[in-house]
Amino acid sequence: MDPGMNQLLKWSIENSDTTRNDPTAATDPKAERQDWPSGRGLNQEAIKSLMGGPSDAELMKQSMEAIQLSDLSLENKMVAFDNLEQLIENVDNANNLASLGLWTPLKAQLANDEADMRRMAAWCMGTAVQNNVKSQERLLAVDAIPTLVKLALEDPNEHVRRKAIYALSSETRNYPPAMKDLVQALPEEIRPGGTVDAGDMDEVDRVIDVIKRASSKGSS
Repeated sequence: MDPGMNQLLKWSIENSDTTRNDPTAATDPKAERQDWPSGRGLNQEAIKSLMGGPSDAELMKQSMEAIQLSDLSLENKMVAFDNLEQLIENVDNANNLASLGLWTPLKAQLANDEADMRRMAAWCMGTAVQNNVKSQERLLAVDAIPTLVKLALEDPNEHVRRKAIYALSSETRNYPPAMKDLVQALPEEIRPGGTVDAGDMDEVDRVIDVIKRASSKGSS
């Protein structure tokens, strides 16, 4: 069953029980239920199922399909990318990138000829992995760190470099495997010596600051 419809069914059953057991619920539908735990109401997925609209998962797939269309204008692809980025600000949606098979096509956009497409791909990655270990694992699994390092240091577009650094910063914080890969991917001349503690934000900031300085020099 669709998750939204399943949640809608549960909500309907619970509220039917409430009506039978609480006379005030039947006569005053606006009565506050102080004993309800927070979040007891319908979520957005259930509302969309009720109204017949697409789920977030469907919107994410549609966005990626639009992004990959060769005959779609860059402006419309930017709209699709912006929609995707906003959707994956939600942690559950970000984690759904893996189950929907969207990480690989997202990584592919890092190599797009259009700077705006590379920028948005890096931005989406940074949003998806921020404070989200499940998505950090997926970015690592698709081996995106070396590509992001190359963009951060060598891309001719400043905005692409900035978003690549943002993605690397989000990916490596509190996630040691990603920090290990980042250190290995850095050029020897800026590679930190020894092990960097991904749980120490000051150490992470020092590594990211080195990348920022190298990025700025590479663009001049």
